Amino acid sequence: MANQTGIPATTEQFDKLLPIAMIPYLLGPSIAGFIMIGLTKGKKGFSELFRKLLKWRLGSSIYLIAIFTVPILSLVVLFILYQFSESYIPDIVTTNDKTALILSGLIYGIIGGGLLEELGWSGYVTPKLREKYSIVKTGLIIGVFWGAWHFLPVFWGSGDSSGNLVLSKFLPGLFFHYAGSIPVRILIVWLYDRSQSLIPPIILHATLTAFSFFIFNISQVGVSLFIYYVLLAIGFWILVALIKNKSLLKPNKIIK
Repeated sequence: MANQTGIPATTEQFDKLLPIAMIPYLLGPSIAGFIMIGLTKGKKGFSELFRKLLKWRLGSSIYLIAIFTVPILSLVVLFILYQFSESYIPDIVTTNDKTALILSGLIYGIIGGGLLEELGWSGYVTPKLREKYSIVKTGLIIGVFWGAWHFLPVFWGSGDSSGNLVLSKFLPGLFFHYAGSIPVRILIVWLYDRSQSLIPPIILHATLTAFSFFIFNISQVGVSLFIYYVLLAIGFWILVALIKNKSLLKPNKIIK
């Protein structure tokens, strides 16, 4: 018997309701950020927010890191795993409609994952926490809440055709939204700290959504998907370790 509550969603419910159901969720961080900016800084706070949103004259390395970190790392991981199993052929190779996949990934990533969420996470929470905490601690704190914020959508999207929870879909996604999202959040905070702009955080967040969950997603679930996410998470943590060991986590060091 089909699940009538909609949580978890059936496959049909998920495909049909995804754009509508995700709007409140995606807007949540930004709405909360706007409220807090209004309460604490008023018009001056909103002026600062939009100034950072429009600040685009940044060093080229900032853009290179924001744009290419996720797709390159994803490709490397998939290439390594493909040597052992054809399960790791990404959706961009297997799908018949590559244009639709790329466009849906980019649109959802840029507007949903990047723009709507980062106005809150990077627009308010990051600068507020950076007044007291280091880049790493700020990324860790936000990363934990960022992962928790994704719990309900991951749970909602992990149903089968009858709306029963499929652990082989749910657990890999839940894992990645902590083990993978936290190091990515540290990288996002790092980019924000160096640029004092919202554009790099939006781009990096957008590429994470577009490539990890759409373009370079794999059709497999369970152990195969879990291994893919484990290696991606390890890669992100290695990047965090590298930039930390090279003393690039010093505050206000703009990359030229």
